[in-house]
Amino acid sequence: MSADATGSPVRAIHWRGQTVIVEVAGDIDLSVSPAFQHALLKLLDRRPLRIVINLAAVPYMDSSGVASLVKLLARVRKSGLSMCLTGLTERVRSVFEITRLDSVFVIFGTETEALR
Repeated sequence: MSADATGSPVRAIHWRGQTVIVEVAGDIDLSVSPAFQHALLKLLDRRPLRIVINLAAVPYMDSSGVASLVKLLARVRKSGLSMCLTGLTERVRSVFEITRLDSVFVIFGTETEALR
């Protein structure tokens, strides 16, 4: 497991103006999803206008990881903010395609594209 000491796969958080960029690494499964979700929802306390979640270093994500992102997206939309995902590996992207969530989330190929 690649999670940090808190159990969260969130590796780094960077700010670019009012945009927060979240770098995530390692598998996101049932064992780390609660810490992952907690770390994501805490971002809202910092009042970003936009959240970019970089999943380029996530080789695997199960439905609990997807559920964490769905919960964040619901809160983001309720708050009038915006959010996007970037860098999805082929395996992770397929989870979003199978569940048809690729049409719900804004997804960019790279972080650079997301920040434009």
